[in-house]
Amino acid sequence: MTDPEDREQQAGVSRQLLYYLNAPIAEGCRLRGVLPAPGAVRIAVRVGEGEGSDTFLYEIPHDCVAPARIPGILRAVMSETRFYGSGDVGDVLGMTLLRLRPEEITPAPEPEEDQALRALLGLGLGGRGGGGGGPDDENPFLIGFLMKDDGLMRVYVQRRGHTRLIGVDIRLTDHTTALTASIPSLVEEEERYRPSLDDPHCDLVVDLTDW
Repeated sequence: MTDPEDREQQAGVSRQLLYYLNAPIAEGCRLRGVLPAPGAVRIAVRVGEGEGSDTFLYEIPHDCVAPARIPGILRAVMSETRFYGSGDVGDVLGMTLLRLRPEEITPAPEPEEDQALRALLGLGLGGRGGGGGGPDDENPFLIGFLMKDDGLMRVYVQRRGHTRLIGVDIRLTDHTTALTASIPSLVEEEERYRPSLDDPHCDLVVDLTDW
């Protein structure tokens, strides 16, 4: 792999899929690896458990899809029966290689748990001080979170140098990353504050569900 754009794409896919080492990509499907190939990325997924499991290597061309869409493409492929031509099937390292055509696949929706994880990672999972900056374990910004019904989540944050905890309500969507990147600035706007009347875990509430 020598093309800088291919390397950047490969690295982006690897980062995107790291989170699936701890949870299935789809029911009964576990990530086993992300491998570089000429002009493409190959994603190893074990389907099934124990002796009855098989590992498939899904090949996706770099120039067809952004890294963020790949989990949805994999969920779609693994949740339905698909037929492959002889030229799209091979064998690599003892795994069945399947060459995908992303332009023909509609990505499956992102589960709420994945949306929540992406939002929390955007806030630094407690290792980022308010207002951006690097890791700050002594002054964490993110304190906790609670997933709620109807695609909502409350994140509990604390501004640097302040003692009051703020519960920030957000809506989990495919575009949550932009919001979470803005939360440290938005919670500095005190006109957004409302008293926390029914949640004993925070002092103030900020509603960003329509942001």
